[in-house]
Parts: sequence; C-alpha cells; structure tokens
Amino acid sequence: MCARDNVSGADHSQEQPTPAQVAAAVDAFRMLSDGTRLRLMWLLSSGERDVNSLAEAVGAARPSVSQHLAKLRLAGLVDTRRDGRRVLYRARDSHVRAIIAEALFHADHQVSGLPRHD
Repeated sequence: MCARDNVSGADHSQEQPTPAQVAAAVDAFRMLSDGTRLRLMWLLSSGERDVNSLAEAVGAARPSVSQHLAKLRLAGLVDTRRDGRRVLYRARDSHVRAIIAEALFHADHQVSGLPRHD
C-alpha cells in the first residue's frame, strides 16, 4: 500500500516510514527547497515543456535551467522523452504533482492570510 493512500484520513496507527522512505522524502524536499526548481516543477506539473520554454517562463538562463532539470531528474522528480531533437520534461507522477500543489497551496494560505482548513 502506498503511504499517500491514508494521508487524508490522518490515521497515525500505521507503521512509521522506513529509514529509506524518510531519506528519499528528505532528498525530494531538499530538491524542492530551491525557488527556481520549485517554479520549474510547478510548470512541469501541468504538462511537458522543453528547456527553452522553461528558461523563458522562470526568467533564468538556459544553462542554469538545464542544471536544475538534471538535478530534478536524478532525484526522480522529473521524467523526460525525446521529440525529435528536443527533450521534453514533465513531473514524474501524480505524487510529485500533489507535493508541488500542496506546498504552494500551503504557501498561499501562509502569505495571503486565508483561513486554514483540514
């Protein structure tokens, strides 16, 4: 069973995560702690994009974006596919997209003063 399957129920009687699971989660959060990488992941959560369109969207140099994407790919947060000579990037799966969305929804409540909810 996937750990996320029970997150919304907040049943704390389930087994604790393994050290390997905790290490993988820490690595993922470490990758997302950079503003440029978080912006890239937000864009990639809505679909595929190439390096040039990502660089333009985040206002960063193409080589810098390429380096960020390589780190995100090594961390298992991004997948790629070839389309002719272009490489298209996307968020790896629904778990990654959910992490990005929830982190930014939380941030929206934090900065806008919106009431918190469960």
